[in-house]
Order: sequence, then C-alpha cells, then structure tokens
Amino acid sequence: MIPHVLRDRRGSSAAEFAMVLPLLIIFLIGIIDVGRLMWTWNHAEKATQVGARFAVVTDPVPTGLASHSFVGTESLTQGDIIPSTAYGTMSCHADAAGNVTCDPCEKCPWGTAADSGNDSPFMRIYDRMHAFMPDLNPDNVRILYKPSGLGFAGNPNGADASPLITVELTGMAFQPTLFQLFGGEIDLPDFSTALTMESGQTYSDQVPN
Repeated sequence: MIPHVLRDRRGSSAAEFAMVLPLLIIFLIGIIDVGRLMWTWNHAEKATQVGARFAVVTDPVPTGLASHSFVGTESLTQGDIIPSTAYGTMSCHADAAGNVTCDPCEKCPWGTAADSGNDSPFMRIYDRMHAFMPDLNPDNVRILYKPSGLGFAGNPNGADASPLITVELTGMAFQPTLFQLFGGEIDLPDFSTALTMESGQTYSDQVPN
C-alpha cells in the first residue's frame, strides 16, 4: 500500500501550478505597474509642458517683472537688447494652501512681490497642470524665471525682459500595487519644461495648444 502511494503521481500538476502561481501573479502585477508608471511619467511631463505653455503667455508670477524698465540697468538705453547678465534667476513656489512666495535673488530688480489666492498667476498655472495630474498639489510646482538674453530695454509694447520660464514638478511619488500592502512608494525625479516668455501680460481661460 505504502509503495503504491509513493508512486502515485496524480495531482502533481496541481501542486506544481500552486508553486508557480504566486510568481506568475507577481509577474503580471509587475507588468501592470510598469504601465501605470509610464502613464504617470507621461502625465507628469505633459503637466509641465502645459504649465510652461500657459506661463509664457500670461501674467508673470512676480508682479513687478512685467512693468519693470531696464533702461539705465548696466547702462542700457531705450531699445538696447537686454543681456543675460542684466538680471538673475528668480524661483517662485507656493505652499499647500496656495500662498505664493518668490525667493529674492541678487539681481532681480523688479522685487519679490507675488499675488496669492485662487486667481493668482501661479494658481492659474497650477490649475492647468492639475487637470493632467489630479494628485498634484501647489507645493509640488516651482516656476523659475531665468535670464535668456532676449528682450529690449524700454519696450513700449510689453515687458522689457523675456526670461526663460521653467516650470518644474517636484516631490511626486509612485506607489506600485505590491507596495500598497506595506505603505511604500517610489520617489519620482523632477520634471521640467522651459519656454521663453512671450507676451507676459495676457490671460485666457483656454488652455494653450
């Protein structure tokens, strides 16, 4: 009887399948998570692209930038091209409540004043980005105004300077399905898109293409 039982192979396939099944499930979940990660990555990049596209055609976050005259800065006269050495890089950000702050820089003569609130330039940019990433918070967005070497001192038709506006998305994380059991997550890198400021004085409710 015992030798017969030892030679019995019935049910061996089920036992082998039970051993392989957990690995198969983990593999399938991994494939799904890679797809979710690529989806999140793509939306993060798209959010910065939309944010930058909107930022260059609407009011600057630092309120003094659009009206500041560079005539007299570094001996510039009316109509002179503004060199990249005429001003520095200003970084603007907000807290979770939407209170906007622009950090002072050594050569930012227009000042650090910035409007806060839901209808502020910063929050209007954030709203466009949030449409692509619902998990995005205001404190995940940073907007930088960098010298570009473009613009004319004493421009009568708009802002003198045309800085390079960089919209950054920071502090985002991705949580794989298996990590949800343990509360872990993977930190995503920073995403950014940069464009040169165009009008710097108009505003539209429509998302630019």
